[in-house]
Order: sequence, then C-alpha cells, then structure tokens
Amino acid sequence: MLGKNPRGKMLWFNEEKGHGYIETEEGERLYVEGTGFVADPPEGPVAGLVVEFRIVEGPGGRFAESTRFVEDISPRRARRRGSR
Repeated sequence: MLGKNPRGKMLWFNEEKGHGYIETEEGERLYVEGTGFVADPPEGPVAGLVVEFRIVEGPGGRFAESTRFVEDISPRRARRRGSR
C-alpha cells in the first residue's frame, strides 16, 4: 500500500524565475520548481494555498516534486445546542 503524499502550504512562487517554496505541515521549507507541478506552474498569488507533493532527496537537499493544489478541508466544528 502506498503512503499518503505529504501536504503543506505554498509560501510563494515567482512566475518570472519559475520557482518557489512550500512549507510542510511539519514546518520544513521545501524548494519547488515550475516543472515540479503536475499541471502547469501556478500563476498569480498562491501564498497559503494547500498543496500535496512528493519529497525528493537531491544533491542540493530535499525538494518538492509532483506538486498539485488540493482543496483545503478544515475540520468541522461541533454545533452547540442550546435551549432558547
């Protein structure tokens, strides 16, 4: 069984330079190239958007690959029942 890909949030992506950074859920900063996205590289503001990716070890350290944007599903909060 394959493990679930890690998630994180985009810190920024520079369209002109073709790279950016992701912050993992554990707080690690990972470099990501435009070619590291499953679809075309992002355009416009991406800070805070949730991504899923693979972590790859390279000569320069760890970086993100197979990156894709995913829907941010926040945990549901319990409703409070009260008598009125």
